[in-house]
Amino acid sequence: MSEMEAAGSRKAASPGEGIVARIDELGNISEAPGQLTRYFLSKEHRAAAECILGWMREAGMRARLDAIGNVCGRYEGDRPGLPCLMLGSHYDTVRNAGKWDGPLGIITAIACVAELNRRNQRLPFAIEVIAFADEEGVRFASTLLGSRAVAGTFDESVLNSRDRDGISMRDALAEFGLDPDHIGAAARARRELLAYVELHIEQGPVLEAEQLPVGVVTAISGATRLAVTLAGMAGHAGTVPMALRRDALAGAAECISAVEQFCHTDTGLVGTVGVIEATPGATNVIPGRAFFTIDMRAASDAHRRKAVAEMVRRIEALARRRKLALQVDVTHENRSVQCAPWLKRQVAEAIAAEGFRAFELPSGAGHDGMAMVDITDIAMLFVRCRGGISHHPDEHVDAADAAAGARVLLRLIENFKPRDVA
Repeated sequence: MSEMEAAGSRKAASPGEGIVARIDELGNISEAPGQLTRYFLSKEHRAAAECILGWMREAGMRARLDAIGNVCGRYEGDRPGLPCLMLGSHYDTVRNAGKWDGPLGIITAIACVAELNRRNQRLPFAIEVIAFADEEGVRFASTLLGSRAVAGTFDESVLNSRDRDGISMRDALAEFGLDPDHIGAAARARRELLAYVELHIEQGPVLEAEQLPVGVVTAISGATRLAVTLAGMAGHAGTVPMALRRDALAGAAECISAVEQFCHTDTGLVGTVGVIEATPGATNVIPGRAFFTIDMRAASDAHRRKAVAEMVRRIEALARRRKLALQVDVTHENRSVQCAPWLKRQVAEAIAAEGFRAFELPSGAGHDGMAMVDITDIAMLFVRCRGGISHHPDEHVDAADAAAGARVLLRLIENFKPRDVA
């Protein structure tokens, strides 16, 4: 793979540097000057799609936009019409994002196909690279839209969702040049896919701590999100004795501390309180109402559900002791997804063949594989990111690690065996 020119038409000093150059190019397509923000179906999203289409065609693929805005490239096998090994990731972003989350998987997959095409090498299966249009779910508050459309599980009721400017998804699709009444055309048949493999930055610090450039993902952790409201009694900060107070914010603070303590003592469980609000919100008024969110994740659904139930019981006990009214609502729940053992083994073999220890770790973040598992077996290859920082402008992958990920992915592709022969 030392000869792989990952930059396509732009020859680079190394494959890693070529990938970095394209990451930078895509990272400059943003609606916000000085930061990276690229929402689903925005004009910047369209510009990024056109850029990716061009790279796919340069790499020797037929490329097109599908009915939801996914960018789809196909490199035929040793005869036309064969089932495919599908590779890819997403090209939408969160607000003020890092530039590696999503695009690294797309650009690396394109680079691998470009190398096969340079060698005039065809395999006994096709390769498809897909840049999913919406994974983050920022604009319309519904995640995995691109991969759900491909998997045939897209919920058409979300077409009526509106963004913060009041624009419906239906209208945004039409403005993008797509027909919202034909989303179903993006769905693929199970027989068309052999497997789905996604290369992605780790978005955490584990590989860095292990001093490894790449790792094998075991599972994508499921997540439960709760909205918690505590209601007490507002009062004057100077006249209500401490023993007689029903301070909702103090109760919320105790609950938040309990979440952290509980998750610290349970290996494999993570819990986050990301939002907290208190009213009336005056310096000299005891808060009568507090609201906060909880996000709990684990690689096992049974583990997560048991932990969530226990955490709710503890919050209920705290609320009773403090004489606070409590409401807990589940706002989001995603199942855990296991990476297929037969496919995970091939990822590990490719890593070992490149001279690295095949270290296994779960993904705490969600990925398109959570939708793709409904239509095919999945696997993931993680690439180390500096400091474990993600969803932030400081998100970074060293060129050497990008090159290592590309070598592993190409080796996996070249030696890939479908499930019935693996």
